[in-house]
Amino acid sequence: MLTSRKRARALSLTAVSVLALAGLTACGDAGGSGSGGSGGSGDKIRVAASFYPMAWLAEKVGGADAAVQTLAKPGAEPHDQELTARQVADVGRAKLTLYVKGVQPAVDEAVAKHAKGDKALDATSVVKTLAPPAEEEHAHEHEHGAEEHGHDHGGAGADPHIWLDPNRMATVADALGKRLAALDPAHAAGYQSRAAAVVKQLNDLDGRFKSGLGACEQKTIVTAHAAFGYLADRYGLKQVSIAGVDPSSEPSPKRLGELTHEIREAKATTVFTETLVSPKVAETLAREAGVRTAVLDPVEGIKEGSSDDYLSVMRKNLDTLRSSLECK
Repeated sequence: MLTSRKRARALSLTAVSVLALAGLTACGDAGGSGSGGSGGSGDKIRVAASFYPMAWLAEKVGGADAAVQTLAKPGAEPHDQELTARQVADVGRAKLTLYVKGVQPAVDEAVAKHAKGDKALDATSVVKTLAPPAEEEHAHEHEHGAEEHGHDHGGAGADPHIWLDPNRMATVADALGKRLAALDPAHAAGYQSRAAAVVKQLNDLDGRFKSGLGACEQKTIVTAHAAFGYLADRYGLKQVSIAGVDPSSEPSPKRLGELTHEIREAKATTVFTETLVSPKVAETLAREAGVRTAVLDPVEGIKEGSSDDYLSVMRKNLDTLRSSLECK
């Protein structure tokens, strides 16, 4: 039985799909919506990117040969964003849609309907994925009921937040370069060259994280939602999250009490808030546990006009982690 939220999404997507069919022919070569993207024109290959990390990759690897359209709104939390008819049309018109299955259900459904086969690249399909944190998911389902309050993230049970591991991002960059080269052979050398440059940048970032987090007094990171599982897995940390992979879910008073106990047991010094969601629950938990707060950015969106990009935000995250974990 569908929940009210899922019924609303299904009705919305049905209407959007009908409008999008008209949009596929009516929109012509008009540019798409989103941050940091350029409208399609000339012989540039059209790439639709689901949200910021994928748009950053697409623009870096695509370079001047690609017109990238970002489906998520600038600086907005992407998990529950719906798509307009125009955006669904963008997916249908794009030569390639780069996305992370499980982050944005609306994008997943648009891809399934309008970008089958080699017209889509799911970033989770080219890396080793992790399961979402079982304890948070179990607690959430037990307290509220799995059917009514479960979420659609993670595809077939995977944690979708792969972009927070630079090593996995490098794998996606390489796969993207190969896919674009196959789709647009005339510019294959450019895609492959730019992909190799991005892979090097990401490998360098990975090396900074490895050395920076190699000798720390603390190993537990208490996060606003379970976005940092891949980062924790890569660098030998333990993630304790307030919410599960869906940042909109809120813990019960019982769960907050359990988290307070876990923080004290682990002797953690910090509860990490985020940039795109309310910090109130995290701040309440920090007060109860007697620890400080700091911002750890899940890099799910960059505010319009910001000078930051994926690499600079991740370097800031590293500095924040080193300070909070008391790393040498």
